[in-house]
Amino acid sequence: MAATAFTPSFCGIAKTSTTTAAATLNPPTNRFLPKTPVRHLSSAFSSSSPLFSHHIATKLRSFKGCGKPVRGVASMAKKSVGDLSGADLKGKKVFVRADLNVPLDDNQSITDDTRIRAAIPTIKHLIANGAKVLLSSHLGRPKGVTPKYSLAPLVPRLSELLGIQVVKADDCIGPEVEKLVASLPEGGVLLLENVRFYKEEEKNEPEFAKKLASLADLYVNDAFGTAHRAHASTEGVTKFLKPSVAGFLLQKELDYLVGAVSNPKRPFAAIVGGSKVSSKIGVIESLLEKCDILLLGGGMIFTFYKAQGLSVGSSLVEEDKLELATSLLEKAKAKGVSILLPTDVIIADKFAPDANSKIVPASAIPDGWMGLDIGPDSVKTFNDALETTKTVIWNGPMGVFEFEKFAAGTESVAKKLAELSGKGVTTIIGGGDSVAAVEKVGVADVMSHISTGGGASLELLEGKELPGVLALDEAVPVPV
Repeated sequence: MAATAFTPSFCGIAKTSTTTAAATLNPPTNRFLPKTPVRHLSSAFSSSSPLFSHHIATKLRSFKGCGKPVRGVASMAKKSVGDLSGADLKGKKVFVRADLNVPLDDNQSITDDTRIRAAIPTIKHLIANGAKVLLSSHLGRPKGVTPKYSLAPLVPRLSELLGIQVVKADDCIGPEVEKLVASLPEGGVLLLENVRFYKEEEKNEPEFAKKLASLADLYVNDAFGTAHRAHASTEGVTKFLKPSVAGFLLQKELDYLVGAVSNPKRPFAAIVGGSKVSSKIGVIESLLEKCDILLLGGGMIFTFYKAQGLSVGSSLVEEDKLELATSLLEKAKAKGVSILLPTDVIIADKFAPDANSKIVPASAIPDGWMGLDIGPDSVKTFNDALETTKTVIWNGPMGVFEFEKFAAGTESVAKKLAELSGKGVTTIIGGGDSVAAVEKVGVADVMSHISTGGGASLELLEGKELPGVLALDEAVPVPV
């Protein structure tokens, strides 16, 4: 089926012929695994389920090209920091919740500063307008005050990117912090200590939120990665600070993950990978409500295969999700969505980077072997389908891409999306391992949007409400 032409009701699961089957997944103990021979999976699948029956309104906003990240055509109706005037900001103390949860090595050196760089546009906008920025974040999962989770290692990089010396507080509340806030000049930045050093943060205790809020005049949430959590610094403070608005990064995430996906340029394709169907049920159901083509990869495909009576060898299968897989295929068919499952897979005799491997049809996985990547025929079929699209969202790898031997499927998707981006296709990388993949291939910079949130991205794509977003002020309606 490698050369099959795309039609709205085409399902890419091949018969036991010359094609091979591709699979992908994220490595738990088994991700791709084989069992017995297989039959073919049948035709066009589609599914129903309310994609983006997001309870928060979306609206259209026009935008003009400017040097900054563009505000999408459709955006959630939340007030943005860009809606505040210079008079609103000058001399004001602004509590900015960012997501500076960056990885550090054993020497406390930053190994990936992506999240710091993502926060810079909002901070620069505030300091350029004479605001006094109180920057708050968490780092890691500390149990009380834990020195290795101090935000101190972030100060040099923040200062370098902002072009000013960032001041660091040893706490996030209390008299000493209040003194530092009082001495902060207009355009200055004070980095507060790890807010999760207090257990009250994750418990969203009102008194703690009130102490944080007492430091500032208004609130900006630019921490999309934690917007799905109702914590004191993401939701609680909004009860004590007005206005409470979205930062540029948070707004961009909403524009793309809600706006562009709710009102996509068509054809709209979604690529969903990962090890388990159970972790992506909501995303698949939501996307089936909006997309024209759904490409599936990763370890989850073996649950779909087995649900269709195919043998999967030792590949990962969620036995309790077989009926769910069948129902998703039926929903897809009812919706007229084309579901493409890999037609060939790269299988291994063990879960290891040095495993013996070979390419087989999806219908011919032998006992004792497990699928760890999608095969070349599947890559071609997927690429051919993607060539027809105008909008693509990708969440989840096609295989165990941490092992070089089984990274080809995932890397091919990254390269194809980069190529499509160059042709004007909207390409959205929906967080998690997909982000790692495009960075590994070196094509991250050409994608339309790369989400900074893992869990938050998934929940938003599932149509769930994010507490950190709901708590923000509504935008003033504008005629469209």
